Amino acid sequence: MCRFQKYFSWRAALLGVALVMTVLLGSPTTAGAFALHGMDARVGVVDPDGVDGTLAVGAGLNFQQAGSHVHLMPNVVYWSESGLSDVNANFDASYHFEPAGRVSPYLGGGLGMHFYSSDGRGDPGNDIGPNLFGGVTLPMSGASLYFEGRSTLTDRSEFGLMTGATFYLGR
Repeated sequence: MCRFQKYFSWRAALLGVALVMTVLLGSPTTAGAFALHGMDARVGVVDPDGVDGTLAVGAGLNFQQAGSHVHLMPNVVYWSESGLSDVNANFDASYHFEPAGRVSPYLGGGLGMHFYSSDGRGDPGNDIGPNLFGGVTLPMSGASLYFEGRSTLTDRSEFGLMTGATFYLGR
């Protein structure tokens, strides 16, 4: 992949994430609509096919409907190992089994777009695939900590263990 294509891939990824965020944040909010509930930061280890396990970092938004156990979570995760890196933009949804403010297990799924660096083994390019995850949230004052297992099913599938915090807005 030439330098222009690599630059274009990064630009396309950032533009796509910006457009999704604009649509979600620009949507009118009513009592029954999903509203921005918090912001998320995460760190963990991932084990992608074909490379050693490595550190991953990410961030995202958390949208919730009042009284609902469903969360919509657009997010971005990045990792780099052995000359290969991945920026993946995800749109995930989860179901929490307990109401907000209580310790709760959750399950979720979503769709992710992976933008691999061109200098990796076999020039993997871009890939799209489903995400499956589950974990537990631990509420705190103004935030929730979470521990999560996550699997990505693509040509370069990966499994990860993540921990992070969701910082609530307006609390």
